[in-house]
Amino acid sequence: MEKINFAERSSIEFVEEGNLLAPKFNSEGIIPVVVTETDSELVLMLGYMNKEALDQTIHTKEAHYWSRSRETLWKKGESSGMVHKVDEILIDDDQDSVWLKVTIEGLGASCHVGYKSCFYRAIDSIENGKVSLNFTELEKVFDPEVIYPGAENPTKL
Repeated sequence: MEKINFAERSSIEFVEEGNLLAPKFNSEGIIPVVVTETDSELVLMLGYMNKEALDQTIHTKEAHYWSRSRETLWKKGESSGMVHKVDEILIDDDQDSVWLKVTIEGLGASCHVGYKSCFYRAIDSIENGKVSLNFTELEKVFDPEVIYPGAENPTKL
């Protein structure tokens, strides 16, 4: 597989109006990526990519991400079967964030907790200075213990 050479960010006009990909990775070498389901337009997750993850995603049309908590490259669905098949890759105006439109293979879920979307709670109310959350998804699509047996939870305190 040929390695992608991203274009140099030579001018604001080139970045904003040019026809070559010149992504701006942050000081940690990552770029945020918003992921939505193509058919429903549901926001599935916010992830991150390093250069290798973006390169792999462009080449394979399957989403690859950089895990900040595990500090490793990972292909979505590699262990669960819930692969993000990429339908479209968009870059924002100053090329410092990515938007993936995907179709989910397997069980049709995206969140490691078992819900379809990682955004399964909404801010509900405030009482005594505490903000309560309301579940917007009432049932999990899968049991994480079954899908990821023995795997360490990626959520860090």
